[in-house]
Amino acid sequence: MRIGHVRKVYAGANSSIGFFSYYDQIIEPDCTRILVIKGGPGVGKSSLMKSISAVMQEKGLDVEHHCCSSDNDSIDGLVIPAIGVALLDGTAPHVVDPKNPGVVDEIIHLGDYWDESKLVGSKAEVIRCNRQVGRLFSVAYSRLREARVAHDEWESYISESVHWPSIHNVTEEIHAQVFQGITANYQREAKIRHLFANAITPQGLVNYVSTLLSGYEHCYLLQGYPGTGKSTILSSIVEKAKRVGLDCEVYHCPFDPQKIDLVFIKDLKTLFIAESELLKLDLSNHKLRQQKIDLNEMIKDTLLSKWAPDISSAKTRFWHVFQEAVKAVGRAKAYHDELEKYYIPHMDFSAINERRERIKERILEYAKAQKVLAPS
Repeated sequence: MRIGHVRKVYAGANSSIGFFSYYDQIIEPDCTRILVIKGGPGVGKSSLMKSISAVMQEKGLDVEHHCCSSDNDSIDGLVIPAIGVALLDGTAPHVVDPKNPGVVDEIIHLGDYWDESKLVGSKAEVIRCNRQVGRLFSVAYSRLREARVAHDEWESYISESVHWPSIHNVTEEIHAQVFQGITANYQREAKIRHLFANAITPQGLVNYVSTLLSGYEHCYLLQGYPGTGKSTILSSIVEKAKRVGLDCEVYHCPFDPQKIDLVFIKDLKTLFIAESELLKLDLSNHKLRQQKIDLNEMIKDTLLSKWAPDISSAKTRFWHVFQEAVKAVGRAKAYHDELEKYYIPHMDFSAINERRERIKERILEYAKAQKVLAPS
């Protein structure tokens, strides 16, 4: 039997404007079922989702893991697209509450399985750790804001040196190639889904783009310094696709969510990548026809050279405070790990495992009812 494929993405990001969430993009609100899992740190939310994911993969169902940007080993969500089912971590910072309770959404409260009489003995430690986690994320976001100031300065020198008519010409050439022969479908509204394919994590920059490439044949790889218009070109492609009725998956930059890193147009088997200092990809192991476009060729060197010392200074400041932000996220995770130690000993994991089995059986019944899986 075929083993289901795992796509890995992020719905939330540690960004220069704080924690930024696309949780509302994880699954359609009129799906089959959304199970919102509540409970404290260490109660088994991620483990429950991973366990159910493994079963679905064994049954041949593709799954989507929504990874945690604050813990490289955890997931914040699981989607089983074929049957329209999602399990979501509904705790802070991505608090989720049922929008259509009973008919779509329901809460699974793993707090029902802790021994509060024993847990309360660690009250002071839990409060202390929670305060430290909050404090360190505040520091991380402050550092990322500082990094954004330096990055904006770096970008401004490049942008001032670009020959923009040439960028506009390249944009039109890409549009002509990509959308050649496409008949606009004005009878349907294109679905544009927004997520992140990479994240600023305790271990630094992490991406799972390789898990998203299955089924794609052609890749436009936009290269260039910050400020050469890569994200602007991708935005124009999304708008064009939307106008002609083509669905897109749009992956934003975790550092600056207003910018776009990647665009996937499934119906065209084509993706677009804005390569940057924060997103470096090795696509050599993937059978993609790559079309590289170097936007640095549109820079007027005589204008750029005069800013060389300023660019160097801005780059140095950017990377310094960016790494400080990563360290702060890592320190926050250390306190979160300590928090888990106060909860884990007082959890009834046998009861949680029984609950997990009941959830698994329900999900399998959804799959059988929709004829995605054969009846037992």
